[in-house]
Amino acid sequence: MSVGVLALQGDVREHLHALAAIGQPAAAVRTATQLKAVEALIIPGGESTTIINLLHAFDMAKLLSALIVRGMPVWGTCAGMIVLSQEVSDPRPEPLGLLDISVRRNAYGRQVASFEAELTVSELGPPSFRGVFIRAPSVERVGTGVRVVAALPDGRPVAVCQGSMLATAFHPELAGDVRFHRYFCER
Repeated sequence: MSVGVLALQGDVREHLHALAAIGQPAAAVRTATQLKAVEALIIPGGESTTIINLLHAFDMAKLLSALIVRGMPVWGTCAGMIVLSQEVSDPRPEPLGLLDISVRRNAYGRQVASFEAELTVSELGPPSFRGVFIRAPSVERVGTGVRVVAALPDGRPVAVCQGSMLATAFHPELAGDVRFHRYFCER
């Protein structure tokens, strides 16, 4: 499977390094032509507003949506979760609206309120996974077809999947643990 990392803005290099660490060939995706050439895509953490605006500016939003609807595996991390979501509490600009969740941007506070949390993820097995939360979104609503993959100790979902879509509110690419990347590539 060929994996791309959307390279319009965000943690592109970190995802490419994690994919290389598991032996997964991957490419940076900056154009519609490059998007058509990959079989799976990671939308990295960064600025969701910028990523959405650039998807539209480079005429990639409709193409990406169509590919996902047809079953292309996609994983949104942090800002990528917002990009995929159906509803955002502050929808400027509108997300792609594909993942049946509602999210709130920067729900845990500003940059200085960033934190890490040990997460139990049954799909990854032990030990726990260290979630790195930087200006992270919170999942406020989970649709009926969405499965919660991981939650904070207080029960708030932080990783979800629906069909071929996976989304994490945290940054697995910064954890020094490639198990989420392996899980994405093998699902």
